[in-house]
Amino acid sequence: MSRPPPFVYHRRVQFAETDMAGIVHFANFYRYMEEAEHAFLRSRGLSVKVDQPDGTVLGWPRVRGTCSFEHPARYEDELEVRVRVARMGVKSLTLTFEICRGDLRLAEGELKTVCCRFSARGDFESVEIPSEWRGVLES
Repeated sequence: MSRPPPFVYHRRVQFAETDMAGIVHFANFYRYMEEAEHAFLRSRGLSVKVDQPDGTVLGWPRVRGTCSFEHPARYEDELEVRVRVARMGVKSLTLTFEICRGDLRLAEGELKTVCCRFSARGDFESVEIPSEWRGVLES
């Protein structure tokens, strides 16, 4: 069985994301992964923050994030961030990312998130990923 194509997010490196040599600071790669994650969820009609009728909010706090760097990104580079669902557990979702400039992979990373319900007081608990979300995340 072949893997489905990744979701692809495009962005251009901004000057504020670089050092004086025009090279992207490593922490910005995590920002690129998060931007791509949000775009991926929006493309499926979801969000990292979903208000519920009972006044609670469902969200996706991170429990792990990794990034391995292979090549630098530079000011004005056109980046492509490829997102795939690597694993969906009962309550958790793991996404993988490839950050590329053309055919050259600059970095690869992973974010593991857990579906949680947040109360108005700020308390939260992990919950099962809603069944209606599972279908759109797996497509």
